[in-house]
Amino acid sequence: MKRIAYLAILACCLPAMTTISSAQSGPVGIAFVQAPEQGGGVAIADSPEVAFANATAQYMQFGAEAKDCIKTNWCMPAGWSVDVFVQHQQGPHWHEVVCGLPSQEAALATALHMCDRNQRDYLIECTLVQLYDSKGKARLPNQ
Repeated sequence: MKRIAYLAILACCLPAMTTISSAQSGPVGIAFVQAPEQGGGVAIADSPEVAFANATAQYMQFGAEAKDCIKTNWCMPAGWSVDVFVQHQQGPHWHEVVCGLPSQEAALATALHMCDRNQRDYLIECTLVQLYDSKGKARLPNQ
């Protein structure tokens, strides 16, 4: 799955993420950040620098330090995004994020394919954690 941008994070769970909104009328991008065992953030903006800074600030609200923040994904335009929790049968677990998808249907289909046990039989868990719309709004209830 080299075409999917992801980061293996050895974390138990990623806290529910909220979105920092943007008051822009043009296209925006979406940025995701994560930190092992601490959480993550997501933000939209018209540049990766601003979006990553906002996502990092958001994630620091959970008590983490900026130095622990790892930039994982940037998509412009933001499109629809999915955050999937994955656990290997040997124990390690992480989140895989895909952004820039053209529709909600495409995002849900992507998550479904990411969790296809026929393709990834080494997984013991694979769950859609969050779905984000093209404005960066979380669409699933807090997990």
